[in-house]
Amino acid sequence: MINKRLLIKNLLAHNAENSFYDKKRKINIGEKEGKAKLLKHICALSNSNPKNNSYIVIGVEDEDNSIVGVDFFDDSKIQNLINAYLTNPPLVTYENVLFPHLPNGKVVGLVSIRPNEGKICSLRKNIWKYYGGMVFFRDGSISMPKAFDIELKDINSEIVKAIESHSQNTIKYTLDGVDFMKKSKDYQPTYKVFKEYFVVCWAGKAKEIEENTYLSRVNIELINEQVKLFYSDLDEISIAYDEDSFKIIEYVHLGLYESYKYYPLEEVTFHFKNNMSYEIESEMVFHPPEFPKETLYHIFNNNNSIIKKLKNKEPLTPIQEKDLSKLPATYLLCHLNGFTDAIEKLEEAKPYLKNYPEVYSRYKESVRILRKVRYN
Repeated sequence: MINKRLLIKNLLAHNAENSFYDKKRKINIGEKEGKAKLLKHICALSNSNPKNNSYIVIGVEDEDNSIVGVDFFDDSKIQNLINAYLTNPPLVTYENVLFPHLPNGKVVGLVSIRPNEGKICSLRKNIWKYYGGMVFFRDGSISMPKAFDIELKDINSEIVKAIESHSQNTIKYTLDGVDFMKKSKDYQPTYKVFKEYFVVCWAGKAKEIEENTYLSRVNIELINEQVKLFYSDLDEISIAYDEDSFKIIEYVHLGLYESYKYYPLEEVTFHFKNNMSYEIESEMVFHPPEFPKETLYHIFNNNNSIIKKLKNKEPLTPIQEKDLSKLPATYLLCHLNGFTDAIEKLEEAKPYLKNYPEVYSRYKESVRILRKVRYN
């Protein structure tokens, strides 16, 4: 069974109207002009899709696809109107589809058009400025009059079939077939559905620190929209979401001595809207930790002494050897606290740090953090 609300959302996801789908802010069949225009569109959609359903969605703003709704409509008049004015009339149904965000009494109208297969639909008699015998077809998003003997062509069956199929699948059925969930099974893949249409999948290596969960080696994918994000083994992020958004916060691990903390670096947020659109917002939120200047001057001068000894190939004291392991991170903190020469000194130390694999690895991590801060 087709989920009509999901069907409407899948149709709107195509954005532009085309030869199997139209959208209207409202219709008015209480007047001749409104009747005539509806008949024209139904005739055109029926002829342009001789072997599959066509649809008209009513209650949608044309410019931005926002779902604003219309009043509840009694559909008993629609088929009578079709039979009275169209030759080889299609089977037409009008359904009032509820959307949670709409005010009470507002719905979205869904007109489903099933053609009289193989037979050209035409106007039976005059109405408004259209004459009896006129035949309409869809030309892109426009219903246009055409010659009566034009050939019926089936060009949309596969597209419509896919849309209808996707509209009756359960989320579980859909995700069971998604490669992401299969490929990421070693990293506890998870998903969340937004606005009944957008599906975000993610997976990564988790670690718990002081009741907080951080993820590394993270894959994030917005299914169907082909949006993918990746965070490496060196990155650490957290994920949070509500009904309208999905937020990723990337952190850097900084501190002095034995006191290290996670500081937010960047926020990336997916905002999902009711009109089947979404936005991705990126914001730099990093505020470097501040430490007493006296402490930082002491560390900065001590680091400089260590570099001087490494240059001169002089042995380090046990305390200096311990401080060497923290030298890349402490130079970075000095830089973030206004020491203009700190990064220059760190680069100066690079060739000597290569002799200490663990320290050199920390050097690369500090440079990576610096690059991200500068880039953002």
